[in-house]
Amino acid sequence: MGQIIACANQKGGVGKTTTVVNLATDLALAGSRVLVVDLDPQGNATSGLGVDRREVKGSIYEVLVNGAGIHETIVSISSTGVALVPSTPALAGAEIELAAMNSRERRLGRALAPISDDYDLILIDCAPSLGLLTVNALTAADSVLIPLQCEYYALEGIGQLIGTIHLVRDHLNPRLTIQGVLLTMFDARTNLSAEVRAEVRRHLGPAVYDTLIPRSVRLSEAPSHGLPIALYEPDSKGARAYNAFSREFGARLASADPARPSGAAAGRDAVPVMAPIIRSSAAAPAASPSAGAH
Repeated sequence: MGQIIACANQKGGVGKTTTVVNLATDLALAGSRVLVVDLDPQGNATSGLGVDRREVKGSIYEVLVNGAGIHETIVSISSTGVALVPSTPALAGAEIELAAMNSRERRLGRALAPISDDYDLILIDCAPSLGLLTVNALTAADSVLIPLQCEYYALEGIGQLIGTIHLVRDHLNPRLTIQGVLLTMFDARTNLSAEVRAEVRRHLGPAVYDTLIPRSVRLSEAPSHGLPIALYEPDSKGARAYNAFSREFGARLASADPARPSGAAAGRDAVPVMAPIIRSSAAAPAASPSAGAH
């Protein structure tokens, strides 16, 4: 059975979609069977992989709301080998429609179950919120990959995400762990990026990936061409960084190192240890198992 990993952070603009698109591409080009589920109503992962949302015949909306078979919606990206369950604008209203349904938090997990053996990795690109769509992703996932922008405000909201992870793990998905934290938009010219990196690594230790994703014009340009960075500008610093991250990511999954937050026991320690960041660095309320889970 393939790993299901939700890429989540309720703050927008931290690199979730960029990470999902480029990680999926690098792994697929290396021979892995990868499925991307675009669970963001903005549909940036769909367009970033070169799929025109106006031409999509079936989407994750039909799966969640209408009960369509997920295999009927999968689009193959021939240039990379990535498989995609696309998003359409209709997904924006899905949370309202799901609210009245039975087992509304488990609809994505049940949809993915029949195809989980078909892929080595299923990556879910979550919306920048902690609403019902993200809760569906966390309930379906084995672990959570958290992109964290190297800026002060990025630290402030992470306690809310951790509170939601606690609640989902306690009530809906006991296997949920922190897969890792990826530092994005790192700018070596600024003291702030270095301070955020040091503070996050001081508190999270091995949960933080060694690879840093730098600020990069080419990374910003690639989605406008419907291409991952590996195809748009393979020699750019952004492409090299994501290639290094994909290798580190793959090695972490393969090793199942107990020091890493990939196992259930490690996940129990990895979540609470993030709380001091909020208190000491971001001056936000301390994270707790009940914080921000609505």
